[in-house]
Amino acid sequence: MEILRVENLTKTYGKGNTAVTALDNVSFSVNKGEFVAVIGPSGSGKSTLLHIIGGVDFPSSGKVFIDGTDIYNLNETQLAIFRRRQIGLIYQFYNLIPILNVEENITLPQLLDGGSVDKEHLNELISTLGLEGRLKHLPNQLSGGQQQRVSIGRALVNNPALVLADEPTGNLDSKNSEEIVNLLKLYNQMYNQTLILITHDEKIALQADRIISIEDGKISKDEVIRS
Repeated sequence: MEILRVENLTKTYGKGNTAVTALDNVSFSVNKGEFVAVIGPSGSGKSTLLHIIGGVDFPSSGKVFIDGTDIYNLNETQLAIFRRRQIGLIYQFYNLIPILNVEENITLPQLLDGGSVDKEHLNELISTLGLEGRLKHLPNQLSGGQQQRVSIGRALVNNPALVLADEPTGNLDSKNSEEIVNLLKLYNQMYNQTLILITHDEKIALQADRIISIEDGKISKDEVIRS
């Protein structure tokens, strides 16, 4: 079942002679439960693509459908709510709130929604992430690997339609990188969680079901690794 469809996505920065095309008429779809790695050289448009799919940057033209919703047909408030509920974002530099503890950072999307926290789901998430005993710690009391685990928890707490990870291991050593990728794969395989991950690491990319290569803002290759 299709969970994501990107149609003729174009993003241009600037105007006239100084205009730079970051994405050039990109189209593809992703099925529910797929693990897709996006690779390409620096400046190829990978992060721009992920940010537009995630609703944090706007396309110059084109459409993004997530679970049947045309996200750029929503107004600003509707898009913010949709993003919070249906899209989990994981960044290289964690983006945790420094004055909130681990539990508060993980449950932030639910608290912003004004909803109640599903304690059973939260406890299962914390256990899987190996964060027991750290719930009252602030981000500056955690290692880099632990902070990234918290950001993964925050991305997964609402059981989103789509998890988008932008170089999630780029700030970690090899041991922590492997653990983070294994956690993301675990949620992908156990819970059929759809995952799109940007990486420069070929070893990580080869663990995906499919690799999309981006060059000069265009898809140069779309290759199924395993079905």
